Amino acid sequence: MANELGASATRAHATRNGIFEFVRKRAGITGLFLVLLLLALTASLISEAFLNPFNLVNVLRQVALYGIVSIGLTFVILTAGIDLSVGSIVAVVSVVTATLLNAGLGVPVVILAGLGLGLLFGLINGIGITLVRIPPFIMTLGTMVILRGLALTLADGRPIDVANSAADFAWIGRGSAFGLPVAVWIFIVVAVFSLFILRFTPFGRNVYAVGSNAEAAHLSGINVELTKIGVYSISGFLAALTALIFVSRLTVGEPTAGTGLELEAIAIAVIGGTSLFGGQGGVLGTVIGAAILAILANIMNLIGISPFTQQMVKGAIIIIAVSMEVFRRRR
Repeated sequence: MANELGASATRAHATRNGIFEFVRKRAGITGLFLVLLLLALTASLISEAFLNPFNLVNVLRQVALYGIVSIGLTFVILTAGIDLSVGSIVAVVSVVTATLLNAGLGVPVVILAGLGLGLLFGLINGIGITLVRIPPFIMTLGTMVILRGLALTLADGRPIDVANSAADFAWIGRGSAFGLPVAVWIFIVVAVFSLFILRFTPFGRNVYAVGSNAEAAHLSGINVELTKIGVYSISGFLAALTALIFVSRLTVGEPTAGTGLELEAIAIAVIGGTSLFGGQGGVLGTVIGAAILAILANIMNLIGISPFTQQMVKGAIIIIAVSMEVFRRRR
């Protein structure tokens, strides 16, 4: 009888904890959504130009471009890692893509080559971190510098204009479908697929487990090394996808493309509730975080704040978001 009462109490306690955790997570997403609505309302009051359809499309494009690479960073940060190389991956893939298009290769081949290159760079990061045991910050910092130098070397320090013969490729970045830019549809597909992976697949559960406690995950039979290699490969792949959209929109392979992109992506992930300590966060928060940062940047542009001051604001946002996470963990 006592055992039954104890078991019932344990189940009731677990149920209460589960309900509390569910409410806590939903409250975080709800809070982010309310912030997004408040920013949109503020922007519309500050400037009538915000609600101009052309401006809204530009905001959506920015959300898509930064959101795709930020989803890749979300996978990495969930394992308590970091990837500083995504901006340089964008640069190398941009230069290589423009070069291959000018060489006359077909668009499908160029797309596969670009995505494969990003996947390879992500794989190298993952192997260096897991097998060689290089700390993520150092490993990705090194590849960031190496790949930026590689992009500048391949392009000889100059932008590579894409020939008019590659006009079909430009549809990815400039075209529209069903009233929305193609880039936005790509972002939606990436977000939905990533959300499914993290919530409903064993790999997604492994990502959270590794970020929460890598040692405990290892003892429970999870292949920690393979999981980490997987998230860095995803990050490299999505950085390459971002590069393809950049090139298709601007029709130029820019060796300085993606400079500072890693900081934007980290800021978006952190704003969206992904903990830099790992194990907490998700794609939905990152999507909202991308929208928040895009609208905030749009507001600052509309009222004439300089890009240099905008960098200061974004840096302050990262510090504030991480500080809030630290205080929350201390309670």
